[in-house]
Amino acid sequence: MTHGWPTTFVEYTTIIDRLVNPVAYGGKSEDAFHVVIPSLPGFGFSENVKTRGWNRFRTAKAWRELMKHLGYTHYIAAGNDLGSNVSPEVGRLDPEHVLGVHVTQIFSFPSGDPLEFEELSPEEKKALEVLQDFTQNLSAYSQIHATKPRNIGYALADSPIGLLAWNCHLLSTGGDLVSKEFIITNVMIYWLTNTAASAARFYYEDAHVLEVPEEPTTVPIGLANFAGDFQSFKTFAKRDHKKIVSWNVYDEGGHFPTEMTPDLYVEDLRQFAGMVRQK
Repeated sequence: MTHGWPTTFVEYTTIIDRLVNPVAYGGKSEDAFHVVIPSLPGFGFSENVKTRGWNRFRTAKAWRELMKHLGYTHYIAAGNDLGSNVSPEVGRLDPEHVLGVHVTQIFSFPSGDPLEFEELSPEEKKALEVLQDFTQNLSAYSQIHATKPRNIGYALADSPIGLLAWNCHLLSTGGDLVSKEFIITNVMIYWLTNTAASAARFYYEDAHVLEVPEEPTTVPIGLANFAGDFQSFKTFAKRDHKKIVSWNVYDEGGHFPTEMTPDLYVEDLRQFAGMVRQK
């Protein structure tokens, strides 16, 4: 399970018990998971990266090796935010062992062909409005991270209040459904490990990849899209992913579903796992 920014592995700690001990939550013992939650390179306890090139693709290679060394012959790659970029690449690299990929966003965008917009459903046209609002009002952090991460990095390493304010750019979008403990714990990990700058650099590395795979992914992929979050476009996603087997859009939750609607998130993941375990 791969987290994103501005969170850490803590993003998934609220659902560990639900996944490893389903009986305690009214489920069946055969639905239990082993759970592996690494920190993204340059985030928290993964420490500052010392070399360039730690983008989604290099991270996916590292995750493949991690799962191999841990002894797993089959597994599901799940992710949120940046994790929704990394996990499909894990599936691309390791299709013999990845049963499926479960994400909360599929970041597939228009190719530039005007004809694509004619294929959009009414729901997808509304999603375009959400995307436009995010681009105009919430994307400043992403643009700075992807272009001048060191500039903001100095400031984030200098002031815990500044770091809190910067990370709350997205953390605060959870409203009352995201606890203060969740916010403080995630930000504290960035501060104590001094990884705010290297975490921001992940965006820069991702934006400066020279060779990007053009072929669609081929392993089963499932989407759990929650309200108040980036709204994915199935029309565009079908271009980038050959085997979409599950596409669920919910009218509750948000960008941090494991914190905001943990039971719903786990239920969706479990249903997806039931589908791909037949592989």
